Amino acid sequence: MKRDKETNLSIPLEQRRTSAWDMFATWVGANANNGTWYIGGVLAACGFALAIKVLLFSSVLSYIFLSLVGFIGYKTGVSTMGISRASFGIRGSYLPSLVNFTQFIGWTAVNTFIAATSVSYLLHDLWGWPLYGHAGGARGMFIGIVVMSILHIISIASGSRSVQLIERVGIVLVFIFVIWESIVVFQTVSLQQISAWQVPAGLKMSSGVAVDTVAAFNLAWVTAGADFTRFTAKKSSATAMPFLGALLGVLWFAFIGLIATISIAIATGAYDPNNSDPSTIASKLGLGLLALVVIILTSMTANAVNLMAAGSALSNIFPRLSLKASLWIVAALATLVTFVPMILGSFLTAFIVFLDYIGMVLGPIISVIIVDFYCRSQRQYQVAELTIRGGKYWYHFGVNWFAILAWACGAALFFLLRQLTFLSTTIGATFIDMVFSGVIYYGLMKLWERRRKQKNAD
Repeated sequence: MKRDKETNLSIPLEQRRTSAWDMFATWVGANANNGTWYIGGVLAACGFALAIKVLLFSSVLSYIFLSLVGFIGYKTGVSTMGISRASFGIRGSYLPSLVNFTQFIGWTAVNTFIAATSVSYLLHDLWGWPLYGHAGGARGMFIGIVVMSILHIISIASGSRSVQLIERVGIVLVFIFVIWESIVVFQTVSLQQISAWQVPAGLKMSSGVAVDTVAAFNLAWVTAGADFTRFTAKKSSATAMPFLGALLGVLWFAFIGLIATISIAIATGAYDPNNSDPSTIASKLGLGLLALVVIILTSMTANAVNLMAAGSALSNIFPRLSLKASLWIVAALATLVTFVPMILGSFLTAFIVFLDYIGMVLGPIISVIIVDFYCRSQRQYQVAELTIRGGKYWYHFGVNWFAILAWACGAALFFLLRQLTFLSTTIGATFIDMVFSGVIYYGLMKLWERRRKQKNAD
């Protein structure tokens, strides 16, 4: 047997310094951002009442999974992608790591693009530069992306400690801004007007599609859960705090995005889901330059988490890379990806395609990880074996092909379930697909274990 070169896969309990408050602030900050606001604006296509029901249902279910993964991080001291070695195999974990790497690069790009829009509005208000979408507007967006990328590099300069500091400062700014935004919205229109607003027929979103949209947004955080909870010394900090923090952040900020988007539709007489981004709304509500500055700064709170998760995934694929080096690499790549919506011409189109990708590939990975730890392994992993070639988690040349097969079946099944009208108009495909993926994995592994026992008996 040969040990991997990685020596710090697990964080010892005595070295963990993240408090319950830090963990709560991290997960509130992860969702108290531009992307969550935008999700709320997209959900406006359901109408107010249905959007609230979908948001609550899909978010609570998603963050139960976050708590489950958070506990694994606390129990083992290992990042989520390091944990995936136990189920997918040491080399097989490269698959979920690659998925995690790409999706968090994508989320960083999403938040960067939205924040860059705010920079574009600032340049327009200060010096009269054309807004993005108008002739010459690409220049302002280019400057905005560069500015945001520099800010993101600052946020991850010292690894987990700078991320922690960004969250502590950012959460205060976020709360002040959201309260201010809420006051302005309800001075413009009443809650009764918002709840009575009807979505134009051609733009209405069904409940199942909405559930899948919110699930894709929320589940993205699940595969980052252990990356942060492994730094906690208390079980409650790793389970309750991520759940409560992420849930508060998503409900509050998506609610603000929802009511702000509907209020603009009521005030202007026209609903355009492409105008759901916070910069456009802040401008139309007349919140001024300070609002745009806060939007820019608060994007750092979410992207600090995104970059940390992407960096951890990259470190799992390339163990010789330090976490700090991985963070610099993912920050550079995220900057390049941010230009994709400008090439496609529609941010909303790129965003929806991205969410569909996440829903298809992420749910089955989460199911495999959770079923393996809680059902197959009875909440016990031999952490030292996670780095040993030829050891317990080596499987077949480092890959557990049954986990790969369960993931592939889940991804294919998600695509098929999305075609069913019953699901698209009710609870969506994501959570049903996750159940099936977990059952498939558990069944395959039970058959494999039974055959192995019979072979050993013979």
